Amino acid sequence: MPHTSTPSPPVLGPTVDGETRCIHYRTPVDIIAIKFFCCGDYYPCHLCHEETADHPARQWPRERRGEKAILCGVCRTELSIDAYLATDSCPACRSLFNERCRLHTHLYFD
Repeated sequence: MPHTSTPSPPVLGPTVDGETRCIHYRTPVDIIAIKFFCCGDYYPCHLCHEETADHPARQWPRERRGEKAILCGVCRTELSIDAYLATDSCPACRSLFNERCRLHTHLYFD
């Protein structure tokens, strides 16, 4: 029986490449997209959501950090919020994440 994989979710907003980089953050390590709690859509960053969504952002509640809400732009693996916050690279492909994203966690997660 052939293996069929689930297609990765679309990433909305002004992306500049296939690894989820956007017009705001596009260094080699800017390779994640975040599923926004308010709409369930993936965006590369808070600015992309602010500029293109038709509603204000809402942060993920602390008790829902076990849910998958981070997308690695390199291998398209979805990570739980807890898993993402506990690492500096993708557990599947080992691509490095931008450590400076930690400065913005309050914009995404309670």
